[in-house]
Formats: sequence, C-alpha cells, structure tokens
Amino acid sequence: MRILVINNDGGGFADYVEVEAGLTVQKLFSRHVPHGVARDYLIRVNRQPTAPDQVLQEGDRVSFTPTKIEGAHAA
Repeated sequence: MRILVINNDGGGFADYVEVEAGLTVQKLFSRHVPHGVARDYLIRVNRQPTAPDQVLQEGDRVSFTPTKIEGAHAA
C-alpha cells in the first residue's frame, strides 16, 4: 500500500512510500528515523496525534516532528 511520509527532522523530506499491510506507526518510525527515540517526536497520522501501535491504512499521511532540537537548551 502507498502512504505519504513527512519527516520534519533536520533538513526534512516528504515522499510517498510503499509499505506492507498491517504496518504499525512504531515500525514505520523505526525505519525512517533509525537513530531517533519516538518519545522525542510528535508523530501524527492524517494530522492527528497517534498511538505507536496504530495500524496504517492505504493513503495515510504520517509525519514525524522532533519536539527536542539538538543543541537547544532551556532558558
């Protein structure tokens, strides 16, 4: 099935990818952000925050946006 993946980490990218049926958000995150930790990202499916065990559907739009920016520190 085909979904849109938007990765807002670093330079960012967006592209349609083919994935197998039954793929969860967590597995997709692990593939596209292999060195990231899911708790440090706002993960959305179709613009809504989602659970890591949500199963993706044909045509879903998935975005990964970091909530922590490397090098930033609290004021």
